Formats: sequence, structure tokens, C-alpha cells
Amino acid sequence: MPASTVILGSDHAGFAFKNAVNHSLREAGFTVMEFGARSQESCDYPLVAGDVCRQVLATGAPGILICGTGLGMSMAANRFPGIRAALCTNEYLARMTRAHNDANVLCLGSRVLGEALAESIISVFLNTAFDGERHQRRIDQLETLNANS
Repeated sequence: MPASTVILGSDHAGFAFKNAVNHSLREAGFTVMEFGARSQESCDYPLVAGDVCRQVLATGAPGILICGTGLGMSMAANRFPGIRAALCTNEYLARMTRAHNDANVLCLGSRVLGEALAESIISVFLNTAFDGERHQRRIDQLETLNANS
């Protein structure tokens, strides 16, 4: 069953893109918790990623992070134990990161994707279930990497 709440955040480079995604998600019936930039004035993506990741961990709702390329957000998000953030540039990557990696945060680049492709990627991400089984063993191994560092 798809999530009903989505945690959404962006820095200044993703601000306009975030607004479009927010509108699209709300029209699709999602409740959106929004963090980060309120304008195109410069802000720091690690802080936004932190706010979104803490909320994802607290609620279990999926997160979406947007910056210019998606790279900075994915690096920042993956610093949090329990977060599996994936930068996706197409639907196949979104499907596989959910099905095999149980990703809980989707990262997008506003300067890399058009809005229509981003909406399709988001739809696939939010509507793909984790396959479990052998993939769960690998998720558990990822978590032990954090514990052993």
C-alpha cells in the first residue's frame, strides 16, 4: 500500500522544483510535510537533509530531497543510520532501489530532471514495495556497517 504522507525538503536550488512536486503530491492525495528553502535565497542542504531524515526515521514516512543535482542531498542523507537514500534519474532506478534496497529517501536533481520525469520517478518510488527475503539480509548488513565504524 502506498504511503499517505511524504516528507519533502529542498535547498534553494530545488525550491521551485519542490513547489511543483509538493503541488503534484497533494493533488494525488498525499499529506506533505515540507522542510527547507522557502525562497531561492541560499541555504545549506545538509541541514535540510537532516530535518527530513529525522522526520523519516521518526514517522516511517518516505522522504524526498531535492537540490541542484541530488548528489549533495544523497550524501548528507546517507550519513544517518537507518536512512537509505537513493539518487534516481529514471523510473528503473526508483523501482529497483525500493524493491531491492528498501530505500526510504528519494533524492532528485532539479537541474538534471524535468518535472514530468520527476513526477514519474516519484510515482514509481512511492508505489513500489520492498521485495524482502534475500534483500533484507543485505539491508541488515548495511546497518551493521554503521555499527562497526
